[in-house]
Amino acid sequence: MNLNDLSSLMECRQDGGLNFERFRSDPALTALRWPDDVLRDFLFDHGDKGPFVDDYGALDLSAITWTLETIPSADFHKMPTGESEVGLIEHFAKDPLHWVAVRAPEVGRH
Repeated sequence: MNLNDLSSLMECRQDGGLNFERFRSDPALTALRWPDDVLRDFLFDHGDKGPFVDDYGALDLSAITWTLETIPSADFHKMPTGESEVGLIEHFAKDPLHWVAVRAPEVGRH
């Protein structure tokens, strides 16, 4: 299963018919066995955004295994992003307080 296969689920979410709890209970998503925060950030929040779908639409979601790792912040400077996100880190760096303020409180703590 890839992101493109979830387009009908994304359409239901766009129409306001699905809150996150109903979204995450879809059988296709429960089969992935992804953590809720990953489902929320990767699929619920971004799964229908054009550039995001362009970058990750063909990705085999069922082949991904998520683990929690601690990495040095300096490593983020070398981390690749999707093609549509080139320059995005620099964009966030121009006003980091804004970007922390608009995210959930745990983001700021990290």
